[in-house]
Amino acid sequence: GSSCEKCDFETDVCKCLHELNLQPGWIRRNGRSGMGPLYFDHNGNDSAYFLSLSFEMKSSSATLRTNVFLPTDEHHLCQITFHYWISQMSGTLMVGLQKHSEDTVIKIWQASGELQNRWKASTITINSTEKYEV
Repeated sequence: GSSCEKCDFETDVCKCLHELNLQPGWIRRNGRSGMGPLYFDHNGNDSAYFLSLSFEMKSSSATLRTNVFLPTDEHHLCQITFHYWISQMSGTLMVGLQKHSEDTVIKIWQASGELQNRWKASTITINSTEKYEV
């Protein structure tokens, strides 16, 4: 099926996500890229890769889309755990669900920037009776 294992960006963008070049604004980098903070991933590793917003962004928002997931049921739940860092007070990270029969993206999770300057983790569980993207 469309199960995705761990997605760590070490070799490229993971199989779960659409090709990155379709999504301007995101860059794959690590703490040694010489691009300013962040200098480490959620394990404190400065050579591990993560995605961050590009400083040259033209728009104020950027999207990452997953590939298509199959419907969930009582035997096949979908749970996504991710690590995130919001450095700007005005920054907001949102997770949305788009079912294949609908044009709209339903917001299912959101976090806003606080002056915490640390990695956080979040786990969301998704239920959908039809194919969907996140």
